[in-house]
Parts: sequence; C-alpha cells; structure tokens
Amino acid sequence: MASKTATCRCGAVSVTCEGEPVRVSVCHCLNCQRRSGSAFAAQARFPVERVKTSGETRVWTISGDSGGRSFHHFCPECGSTGWFVNEPYPETIAVPLGNFAEPGCYTPTFSVYESRKHPWVEITGDGVEHD
Repeated sequence: MASKTATCRCGAVSVTCEGEPVRVSVCHCLNCQRRSGSAFAAQARFPVERVKTSGETRVWTISGDSGGRSFHHFCPECGSTGWFVNEPYPETIAVPLGNFAEPGCYTPTFSVYESRKHPWVEITGDGVEHD
C-alpha cells in the first residue's frame, strides 16, 4: 500500500497516510474558510489506523455550524494545521491537501456547505457531489 506524507510549513509536524483516502472534499463553511485563509478548504480523510503523525502539536477545539466539534492539531512553530478530527467522524483524520508535497495527488469528489460558497467559486469535475 503506497503512502504519502504531508507536513506543516516548517516541517516540524508530519502526517504519513497509507493507501487512498476514504473521502476528499472541499468545504465552504466559515470555519474552513478561516482555517485556510481562503474562500474554501480542501482535505483528504483517512482511517485513523492508516495514519501516523509525528512532531509536537497543540490542539484547538471549535464547534461547527452543525454543533459538532472539531479538534485541530497545529504546529506551535509555524501555526499550520497538520490535521484535524471532526467529532461526528472520530474514525477518520482529515489532512489539508496543501500539506502534501505532491500537488494534485488527490482530487475532491465532494463540495460541501455550498450555501456559504463565494459566488465567484466554482468546483468542477466529473462525479463531484455538491451539497
């Protein structure tokens, strides 16, 4: 099973993921917009048992629009989110796509919270589900 490694900006925190993700999504919720500093965030989710993390992180907890909490593990040196876990899905770890060294290694198949999507953003692709 192939693995891919994601890192924070300074390289102190890394996440190695085995195999293919169970979900790759783009999220337009306000929390993801603020987390990414952009109009949306893109992430890949992997089963916990196929993820190995390394490096010291701090955890910040926030409640989402749905009321569920998410636990963001970030690098205390550069501030980048290394990974996060959403309370409704504790069996998966979400890794921001931008943290992987291979641009384009994963393609989103879901676009969620589109009610919060900026009007100039369009998520396209074959088979992308829109919510």
